Amino acid sequence: MFLRLGKAVVKYPWVIIAVWIVAVVAVVGLAPKLSTTSTEANFLPSHYQSIQAENLQKKDFPTAGTPAAIVVFEQASGRPLTAADTQRIGRIAADLAARHIATIGTIRAFPLPTNHLVAAIGVQMPNAQGQLSQAQVDAIDTLRADVASLNRGSGMRAGVTGTAAQYVDQQSSSNKATKIVAFATIALILALLLLIFRSPIIALLPVLTIAVVSEMARGLIAAVSSAFNLQVDTTISTMLIVVLFGVGTDYILFLMFRYRERLRAGEDSKTALVQAISRVGPAIATAAGAVIIAFLALTLSSLGLLRALGPALAIAVATTLLAGLTLVPAIVSLLGTRAFWPSSAWKTEPTGAHFARIGDALGRRPGRFAVVSGGVLVLLAIAAFSFHPSFNLNSGATSTTQSAVFDRILLKSYPAGTIAPTDVFLESTTGAPLSAATLHAYGTRLAAVPGVGSVATPVIAKGGTVADYKVVLDVPGKSNAAMAIVRGPLQHAAAASPRGAKTLVGGITSVYVDLQSAMDHDYAIVFPVAAVLILCILGILLQSVVAPWYLMAAVGLGFAATLGASVLVFQDGANQSGLTFILPIVMYLFVVALGTDYNILMISRLREEAATGRERRAAAAMAVRHAGPTIASAGLILAGTFASLMLAGGSTLVQMGFAIAFGIAVAAFVMSMFLTPSVTALIGHRAWWPGHDARADEGNRQGRALLDRRTADSATTGDHTPTAREHRARDDRSAAVASNTPLARHRP
Repeated sequence: MFLRLGKAVVKYPWVIIAVWIVAVVAVVGLAPKLSTTSTEANFLPSHYQSIQAENLQKKDFPTAGTPAAIVVFEQASGRPLTAADTQRIGRIAADLAARHIATIGTIRAFPLPTNHLVAAIGVQMPNAQGQLSQAQVDAIDTLRADVASLNRGSGMRAGVTGTAAQYVDQQSSSNKATKIVAFATIALILALLLLIFRSPIIALLPVLTIAVVSEMARGLIAAVSSAFNLQVDTTISTMLIVVLFGVGTDYILFLMFRYRERLRAGEDSKTALVQAISRVGPAIATAAGAVIIAFLALTLSSLGLLRALGPALAIAVATTLLAGLTLVPAIVSLLGTRAFWPSSAWKTEPTGAHFARIGDALGRRPGRFAVVSGGVLVLLAIAAFSFHPSFNLNSGATSTTQSAVFDRILLKSYPAGTIAPTDVFLESTTGAPLSAATLHAYGTRLAAVPGVGSVATPVIAKGGTVADYKVVLDVPGKSNAAMAIVRGPLQHAAAASPRGAKTLVGGITSVYVDLQSAMDHDYAIVFPVAAVLILCILGILLQSVVAPWYLMAAVGLGFAATLGASVLVFQDGANQSGLTFILPIVMYLFVVALGTDYNILMISRLREEAATGRERRAAAAMAVRHAGPTIASAGLILAGTFASLMLAGGSTLVQMGFAIAFGIAVAAFVMSMFLTPSVTALIGHRAWWPGHDARADEGNRQGRALLDRRTADSATTGDHTPTAREHRARDDRSAAVASNTPLARHRP
């Protein structure tokens, strides 16, 4: 299959390029706009209590919800506000209301707190749920401009916070983050590829091709999201950049390293490209298949966020795979060896002995390498037991935005839960109006709950059958402490409803409580399904039931070590309350799926070497020597691209950037380079059971032993330049011995 594909690409490069151009133009021209949301409630199914409460609020209290925006005032000197200040704030509130800003409803000043340090004005925005319309975004911008104008010369600081303002700042931060990450990713790829190949053409190849592919991927994602009504998170644009450029560059590196190796074996450029596609194509396709299937496992999630994220990233990887096996080879076919211009290093094997020495040491002492590399991962994995989730997706905005700054100022005088109060709804089940005595007694019970700062007089719906109690907690509504209060004592108190009534607890804290329940469900479903599917892919590729198990065990250990390292850095080192709640699943999929890429490349090369008749330790040594440079280069680039997320600011992207980059570095430089080949060397031919027995006949083994001794001698002298004849001889023996193996079917 891959041999035929390689021949077709080399024979019809212009046709393939033309097809890609037409396809990209068609998809981009016809695709709808990709819409996103940063509101957590949009990701939960309707059977959760917080969503039922939100629906009840929309039906019975359409204009009496939590203020979407809060205008906050304080003296620039930090002293208490004077009577003149409070009078001016009252006039500002009246002036803002008189301006009738589009999409903004009631504007009303909050009661002045006892310490007089801060004053606030509540701003209602009907239907400001989830993704704001452009008119609502414009309204927040207008509100901020009007506040600044009316407050000028007062001696007070003023700013706008609240959920709607946080959404606007989140969007602005996300757009800036996308630009920063795009620049950093492209700069990193250019620099590293120039360093590796010393060719501007190869350095620009992934940047230019993936820039085209990314437009097609975005169009396809937008079309699928629109067709299936998927709610895509605001971070998807930033994630797409690193996935497309990181994964795409990896696949191009896999191809170009093998292409260069075939050129050094003495083949002409066309034959070398066909050989490269036929030999590395199965590994690339299998690696991409593992990633795609792992991402698609997210469709089993109960959260809309993950159900949308999975297909989006799967489409991105599938598009990149298709380009890596067709568009990129077609361009390289036209360029030939000019792709390496101006460097001529592609003509000879490098004299550096780093990976040869590593492979030789691993071949001699595989047990030591397995214990040390595995032990390091186990030590890091222990810290994963201290993981605490954080459910605030708006932490994607930086702490210097106006909403974040004035959110902190508001805490000087108002309870921490003011911006995100909890709504407790009391609804009559008999159809009779709720009595005043019932309403008062129920409010008193809620106010007595530990952790509750205040309970406002309930707002009564028309007909008197539903009451909305605004419960302000003593802790921020988006904190773990608030979740503990709502999940525990407040839920218990609210559930003790009067006879003839029922209750629902809503608000953002209640949403977070339900998100945690949903995540617990997803951990038990998505993780095992993704692992089983990847295990099956590995089994099909290797025709073995042994190797896939220890490969997946190694990748799972790498995941646990990565989570542990993230806990040590952010929870212990940076003293953060927790890691973003979606991090374990996103990290699991990236680390397991992308980490499996490197394991597949290493194990495929190891089996290829073993199939020639090499003794198990010699096969591991040669696999590290030949596949090591590719894995190291690809791992460095992919880890670097994900690390660029840390430049975006905001705890969510910073945590994702660190965790995924660290996990990929572990997968490339610990698991694939040391753990996988050393364990395979220890297990020996049994790793491939029940497939082809990697033990060659005795005559072939003796021939291999002679070449192994020559290889060892060259490692001692520093001469690692095999002749074209040696390459061809090795390939002939490989073909003779491995003619019945699954991998051999992909060779000419």
